[in-house]
Amino acid sequence: MRSNDAQILLPTALPSAAVGLVAVAISAVVTGGKGAIGAAVGAALAIAFMGAGLVVLQRTAKSLPHLFQAMGMLLYVTQLLLLFVFLGIFKNTELFHFKAFAFALLACTITWIAAQARAYMKAKILYVEPTPSSAAKPGTSGSPS
Repeated sequence: MRSNDAQILLPTALPSAAVGLVAVAISAVVTGGKGAIGAAVGAALAIAFMGAGLVVLQRTAKSLPHLFQAMGMLLYVTQLLLLFVFLGIFKNTELFHFKAFAFALLACTITWIAAQARAYMKAKILYVEPTPSSAAKPGTSGSPS
């Protein structure tokens, strides 16, 4: 993984994981073991979806920058559709507490987005490739004609 990718992924995943752990603890106290399982599944799903999306977008930006915006829209729509499928499959489940799952998913997603925005503001990633000065090019004297 490139250093720019790590500069964004680590500062976004850690706060989201911390919020997920807090959600698991709160859900365990409020709703018991099934609540803890639901919160853990919600947090893991949010971190997995958002992390995979970030990696896909970073690779798209590097290899196909002209498709970056379209890929971002396609990715977010795909994430939402997969989430709806997951919610539909486990809507009436007895495996975990569904509300704990939903609140943990929401809390981790909001934390991820906020942390990602903060990480991008602090990363100082160049969005324009710097060009060498004209004095470094062969055949130029460095002074305007």
